[in-house]
Formats: sequence, C-alpha cells, structure tokens
Amino acid sequence: MLEDQKKTLGPKDHQVVVFRLAAEEFGTSIDSIKEIRKLSDLSITKVPKTKEYIAGVVNLRGKIIPVIDLRMRFGMEKSVSETSRIIVFEVEDDVCSAIVDEVNEVIKIPNENIETATSMVSCINKDYIEGIAKIDDRLVVLVNLQLIALKNQANQNAI
Repeated sequence: MLEDQKKTLGPKDHQVVVFRLAAEEFGTSIDSIKEIRKLSDLSITKVPKTKEYIAGVVNLRGKIIPVIDLRMRFGMEKSVSETSRIIVFEVEDDVCSAIVDEVNEVIKIPNENIETATSMVSCINKDYIEGIAKIDDRLVVLVNLQLIALKNQANQNAI
C-alpha cells in the first residue's frame, strides 16, 4: 500500500505521512515507513526496566520490534483509542515502531511550504524537528522518527 504512494517527487517536494498526537498534527517522511497498522491488531509485550515511553515490543511477522509511545516520548498524557495506529519504520539496518493517535493522510509538500523550526516549538526536542509545514490553513510539525529511535537506542545503551 505505502509502496504505491512512494512516487517520484520533484526536487522540491516532500512526501509526508501526517499523523495526530492529541490536538497537534505531525508529519514524517514516507521514505522510511514500512507500514501502518491498527494498534488493536497487535499485542504489545512490556519490557521490564525500560523508559516509560517504551510501550514494549511486538512480534511483526516473526520479527520482534520495539514500540515507542510518541505521546509519552513528547511529554504528553498517555492515551489509546480505536483510531490509534502503529507506524513501522526503518532505522539504519533495523526496524522500529511508534504509536500515534491517528494517521490522517499522505501528502506532497512543496519545499517552499516548509520553514525551519525554532526553539519555541512545542515540548519536543528540537533535534527531532525537521521543520514546520504550512498546508493551507494548517501547520504540521515535521519530525524525524529515525532520530527519535536512535536517540532512544543511545539512551538504552547508556543504562
């Protein structure tokens, strides 16, 4: 499904998966996204002595992958609903996943509609933010899931 949406883009286009956390819209590049699944379709196994934003691990077609709860990672209150999804993505030579409230759409964003993020943006570590996209009358915070996962991995290795 997602492979069909990874079409050739112009040099100034970014194809982005737009998702929601609480009332805010976020987006991430479709390039590393492997799939999007309903949270209710997967069974998450908790792992002892991990950070509170690590929801656990899931078995996805025989591969055990970590699950990051993005609400918790970004300092938001934990919440799960019928619309909750798991975004499965590649990180270097591995696979990781993240829980989001809802996946809204996949869109192309022209480069001129993306501005660099300032330190005033949200409670999210600005290292994870790639920019702010203006889409009609909406603002979408563009985040790098790979950096979030790698930062998490570095933190876990330090324990």
